Parts: sequence; structure tokens; C-alpha cells
Amino acid sequence: MIQRYTRNEMGQLWTPESRFNYLMKVEVQVALAQGQMGIIPQDDAHQISEKADFDFDRVLEIEQQTRHDVIAFVSAMAEKVGPSGRYIHFGMTSSDVLDTALSLQIREAGLVLKESFESLIKSLTAQSLKHKATLCSGRTHGMHAEPTTLGFKLLGHLFEFKRAQKTLEESLRDLEIVKLSGAVGTSSSLPMELESKVGESLKLNVEPVATQVIPRDRHARLFNALALVGGALERLSVELRHLQRTEVGEVFEGFKKGQKGSSAMPHKKNPISSENITGVARLLRSHAGAALENIALWHERDISHSSVERVILPDAFILTDYALHRMAGVVENLDVDEPRMLENMKLSKGSLFSSHLLLLFVETGLSREEAYKKVQSLTHGLKPHEHLEEVLLDDSSHNVPKDKIKELFQGKKHLAQIIKRFDEAMKTI
Repeated sequence: MIQRYTRNEMGQLWTPESRFNYLMKVEVQVALAQGQMGIIPQDDAHQISEKADFDFDRVLEIEQQTRHDVIAFVSAMAEKVGPSGRYIHFGMTSSDVLDTALSLQIREAGLVLKESFESLIKSLTAQSLKHKATLCSGRTHGMHAEPTTLGFKLLGHLFEFKRAQKTLEESLRDLEIVKLSGAVGTSSSLPMELESKVGESLKLNVEPVATQVIPRDRHARLFNALALVGGALERLSVELRHLQRTEVGEVFEGFKKGQKGSSAMPHKKNPISSENITGVARLLRSHAGAALENIALWHERDISHSSVERVILPDAFILTDYALHRMAGVVENLDVDEPRMLENMKLSKGSLFSSHLLLLFVETGLSREEAYKKVQSLTHGLKPHEHLEEVLLDDSSHNVPKDKIKELFQGKKHLAQIIKRFDEAMKTI
């Protein structure tokens, strides 16, 4: 991933050097276990553990000749260890170390994502509570529907992120896998007990039935979970972008001193972060598609998945971390125009309360169909200077008491129910 979208804490986990460090960790643990089990001499196992190291440039140099990065890495590591290096990678196939190391790498990347998730959830929780009773227009199809509050809007996004986080954590646990069953997964070269022993030391679970690789449905599940995180990020981004439009103007991304929105138009304050995150979500969805394609490998294995994962694994984790962190900042620094929200509610001239007016007419004895036609006629027939409440108060053709009409258009019932539902939902967090 380009440096612009890479936060250091996540990016450093996915460097080429880091990848080989994870491989080395696996090789060392395997050697130690083999020494304890008498598969290789214990002295050699200790030598491997104590002298384990590699020169990254040397790995690249050897790979130029071998055209095989794992062999190059093993050779470079053996050079550092000395004579005992002949037992490095003993009885293993490349995918044993690659897939097990990848499990370690993914687990650590997941811990970084957890911190970024918590940052966003903290910001969303704070803003939801702050604006629990901040009335605004609820919209369906982009049109005024019924009153809601900004806090209730944000609460819906908060719960979506909580669900996405849970799904992601489940998929990450599903990839805490050790695979040391050798070529085609039959454990013909190394005993099954070794796999369990190394898994215990690395805190990984054994893949029950592997081919030569960990089955890629596990990885596809992870990428689909990351795509869901992207979907949650995009839904919030789109909401904020719409609310920031000039014609709406209810919520704005923070604008720092010295910031500029356009090279040509000095007045511009654009929703650049939300737009950026929308683009990130597109990439995350595309990675999920690629991961699904990786499931169907030929027979016990091929390497068609390898080139794909070298790109999409670091990209997906780095992008998700970046987008979560950036959205946390957007939410924390939201500029909310509460008076504009109330002014916008007035644009529909009371029609926001039509569903409750329908119920009032039904209570006076009209059938639902009659009541619907009555309310529809009133709302569609409003003149530019008219308000639905005033029209109803002046209308003698209905039996709805005036005090109930006035109470309806104060929105107290809507707000009371919103706050009640909000408070009940917060108890579950």
C-alpha cells in the first residue's frame, strides 16, 4: 500500500523483512520442538534458536538464483546459524512455514485493528450521547420522512460497527492456525504430535485436514469480514457526505486552520475524508472477491493464491486500519449545525408528522384508507406559505381536537420514544 494510506504501526507488520521474521519465528519453534522430540539433535536445535538470524539483502541475492523465496530464506538463515543450519526446515514444505507464519502475522495485525476500532467506537459513542436529543429530519429515498435525532442516527452506525468488529474478531480467531502436515497435508515426514507441540508454543490451533496449504475459505472469510467493515465505513461516509451538501448543511467535517478546500475556490470546505473512505471501501470489497477466487486451488495445492495474497493481505489490513483511524477523527471533530437542522425540518411544512396525523384521523372513526387519503390530500395540497398544523387548526371538516393537533406538531412523542429506544439500546453495549 502507498505510504499515504499507511499508518506505521500497521505498515511495519507487512514489510518484506517482517514477513521473513515471522518465518524465522516458526522455523525456530519447529526446530526446538523437533529437538525435544528427538527428531533432530537437541544441541543443533539450541544452536538454531540461539543463532537464528538472516540478512535480508542476502535472501534477495540467493533468490535471484533459486527463484524461490523460502529456499533463499532458509539458506540465508542457515549461513548465520552455521553447521546446525542443516536442520532448519527439516521435514517441512514451504507452505508449512508460510501459512503458519501468516497466521502469526494476521493475528498481530488484528490486534492493531482492534485499537483502531476502539478509537472509532469511542468517538461514535461520545457523539451519539451528545446529540441524543438533537432533532433532525429522518430521510428515506433522500426525502423527509419522520423526525429523528442525530444521536439516534449515529447510534445505528455505532451498532453496525460493533457487529462488524465481532464478525472480524471471529474470522481472525478462525485463522489462528498452525499447519505443519507437510507435502499434501498427510504428515508423512513429521509426526502429528510435532504440529500440536508447535501450535501450543505459538498459541495456534492445528488445521484438522489440510491439503498442502491451510484451506483458503478461512482467509476468504477474513476478507469478507474486512469488506463488511468497509461497508460500515462507507454507509457512515455517505451519510456525512449528504448531510454536508450546501442544500442540507447540517453536519460538517472538521476544518483545521490553514486547511484549503480547493485550488480555485477559496470558499470550499469539502467532505474529503468521507469521500476518501468511500474509495477505500471499494478496494476492500474488491479484495474480498479476490480472496473468494483463491479458494478453488488445483488438487492439493497450486500457487495461484500466492501472488494475490501478497497484494491483498497487506493492502486490506493497512487500508482498514487507516480508514478506521481516519473516520474516528472525522466523527470526533464533527461540526454540527443544530439550528440548520431545525430549519430543514420546517421545509416540509409539517409533513414530517403525517404518519401520526394518520393515526389521529383513524382514532376519530375514519377507516385507514379514508384517513390516508385525507392526510395525503392535505400534505400534497399545501401552498408555499402554508403549514400543515395551521391548515388543520383552520379546518372544520375533521373531528381531531385542537390540543392533540398542537401536541402532535411539537414532536414530543417522537423525541420521547427516540430517547427511550436510545437508552434501551445503550444498555446492551
